[in-house]
Amino acid sequence: SRSLYKWVREWCSQGVVSMASAAEKSTVPVTILTGFLGAGKTTLLNHILESPDHGKRFAIIENEFGEVGVDDKVIKETSVELIEVINGCVCCTVRGDLVKVLKRLAEKLPSFDAVIIETTGLADPAPVAHTFFVEEDVARSYHLDGIITVVDAKHILEHLNEEKPEGVENESVEQIAFADRILLNKCDLVDKKTLDEVRKAIMGINSHAEIVHTTYSKLEPSKLLNIGAFDLNRVVAMDPGFLNTDGEHQHDSTVSSVSVRFEGELNYMQLKMWIRQLMRTKASDLFRYKGVLAVKGSSMKYVFQGVHMLFSGDLEPSFKWKDDEVRECRFVFIGRNLDKEALKLGIMECKVESLRFQVGDCVQANIGQHWMDGQVIKTWDEGYPYLIDLDIEPGAYACTSWGWAPMDTDVFVRAKKFACPSSSASNDVTSSETAA
Repeated sequence: SRSLYKWVREWCSQGVVSMASAAEKSTVPVTILTGFLGAGKTTLLNHILESPDHGKRFAIIENEFGEVGVDDKVIKETSVELIEVINGCVCCTVRGDLVKVLKRLAEKLPSFDAVIIETTGLADPAPVAHTFFVEEDVARSYHLDGIITVVDAKHILEHLNEEKPEGVENESVEQIAFADRILLNKCDLVDKKTLDEVRKAIMGINSHAEIVHTTYSKLEPSKLLNIGAFDLNRVVAMDPGFLNTDGEHQHDSTVSSVSVRFEGELNYMQLKMWIRQLMRTKASDLFRYKGVLAVKGSSMKYVFQGVHMLFSGDLEPSFKWKDDEVRECRFVFIGRNLDKEALKLGIMECKVESLRFQVGDCVQANIGQHWMDGQVIKTWDEGYPYLIDLDIEPGAYACTSWGWAPMDTDVFVRAKKFACPSSSASNDVTSSETAA
């Protein structure tokens, strides 16, 4: 590596590094997708894989900062030949794992046409790019085609202006600085004034990269693949230590991840309530949170993700549990000064346990202003533990004669002391578990 380092330095000083070289035409192109947490990298990756235009087969290397991977569960497999997952920071602690994966993939050529590496949102792309120039075995099989950086227009200024401890790099600055093409994403979430400020900040860091405005990371793959955009001369001029094999990358020690993975199912209504509370109290410190969940009563996977105060989650028809697939839940939270035990406890409290009531049981339901008698007519309906037939007095006004209990606690539903009156509804509706 040391001799290669000296050789490439001389090569650069003579100005003869060209992405169109004959050597690169015989190697596999590699695209690095980077960008800060929640910018839209995985969404972009799925757009590329779903596109019928490129006609390529990809090997995907997915990098997760936490111990539990989530993104590999929501990657479309349309154009994917191979998916490799590396847990940890690919720019430092597991850089050796990246080299091993690339060497292993090289043995499977020509089963794929290109490699896409999606880094964790806390990665500095420079050490990843560095791998393709100082590792001789890697350089023989691959060439770096371009670094694509996805930028979150709504939150990027906050991260660019963040003061870091001495000696700690600002990852969002590094990701922009080394970009060959920049996707300014989520443009629909900001006004023109903010967008202009963001563009100005980006160009102040990197005036060479083309900036493309996007929403939901939508862009033609032709603008991202086989673009021959990585310019080693420019990078070395910007960062003379780029090819230094002894360089180190230091993360902010206050930023960490909390990962949870377990077999079982969740009450996702309870999860939503917990996440809303979390956003009200901890949003500024939550850089990224995401998960793929097994929801009781649904064959669809519940995919959720959030960035600070922005949260989205839903049952996804395109991601269904396979008959032989273990129903499990995966969560990752990344942020500053996280209370790991409190986060894990909050998640585990949403785990589905045995219900206290069964179909036909008499209960009292909390309908907001007061308690009302009723009877359980279904369990795990639309993600709710109970569907309850309410005892509406004849002639009384009510917008509905039934109600859901979002959680199996005395706050929402409690036992009734006396026997239920006969109800035809209980004979007509059966438990969703029985029906399944």
